[in-house]
Amino acid sequence: MKDYSLVGSETVRAEQRGLAQARGYACPIDSALLRALMRRRDLPALRDTSLWLGALLLSGALGAYFWGSWLAVPCFVVYGLLYGSSADSRWHECGHRTAFKTRWLNEVIYQIACFMLLREPTVWRWSHTRHHTDTLIVGRDPEIAVPRPPSYLHLALNLFALRSTWLSLRELARHACGRLTPAEASFIPKRERWKVPWLARVWVGILAAVVAACVMTHSLLPALLVGLPTIYGAPLLLFFGLTQHAGMAEDVLDHRLNTRTIYMNPLFRFLYSNMNYHVEHHMFPMVPYHALPKLHELIKADCPPPYPNCWSAYREIFAALRRQRRDPDWQVARPLPDASVQALAITRSLV
Repeated sequence: MKDYSLVGSETVRAEQRGLAQARGYACPIDSALLRALMRRRDLPALRDTSLWLGALLLSGALGAYFWGSWLAVPCFVVYGLLYGSSADSRWHECGHRTAFKTRWLNEVIYQIACFMLLREPTVWRWSHTRHHTDTLIVGRDPEIAVPRPPSYLHLALNLFALRSTWLSLRELARHACGRLTPAEASFIPKRERWKVPWLARVWVGILAAVVAACVMTHSLLPALLVGLPTIYGAPLLLFFGLTQHAGMAEDVLDHRLNTRTIYMNPLFRFLYSNMNYHVEHHMFPMVPYHALPKLHELIKADCPPPYPNCWSAYREIFAALRRQRRDPDWQVARPLPDASVQALAITRSLV
């Protein structure tokens, strides 16, 4: 069984093999076109964020208005998915600081989405930086969602974020006491570490206020609006998240082999902020989400065929997870164009 920790034997092995912070394959693209795609704009994100926050506030207000009636249930279903699932892509894009051109808008939405997901801002900003630097490199990537052999129990618990929320609350309590793990210290720069305990204490205060409001009002309504949506609104977070890398190749320097691009319907693309174009995002992470469809068209001839829909991706994922329970070394193999296969062979020979 592999050691997926960030301070274990696989970490040393990845460094010795030259996989740590190594430069991966990038599809050829005209530099002028790439610069144009990387141009940041406020308008698309202002439009999409306004729709997201507007739908969130409306569904939450309706849920509170109909509280005590069955009419509240569909309102809170919508509210929960917008809060506990769709916040993920907003967290992601604003964490990259590519959603908005205006830096402070990225930071405000990032902080809000972090709290919705119980992802501490400083820890997760640097965790995600490492994820991009060392995608699916065992011993280096802190965000490998499905370690091998996969645990069906962990996946089932995270359908409603039960395991991830428990781990987040445990980490929050530790951070509020001023303690980092060796793994966290391995990717959070020293200059940033002072932020972790102070933000953790603010979050603990907010969560304590929500609990106090529930006690004072003798109602779960405050927690259904703040806190609990992280749990009951999580199903789409897992549904989208597993499509990114589950079952794919570990310890390779080509995002076409460890990441999926999937065609999704317009609603899913809105909720997911175009992160279904995930090969494109990992290969060129500074391209804003609204430009990813254009980027896809430019490089798709040099990539494996995209999955036509979520069902086709999940048929592969389910089969891969079953296979990896028996054979943890097995992984999904994606077809590459002929010229890319030759380039990959050269890359592997160098590694």
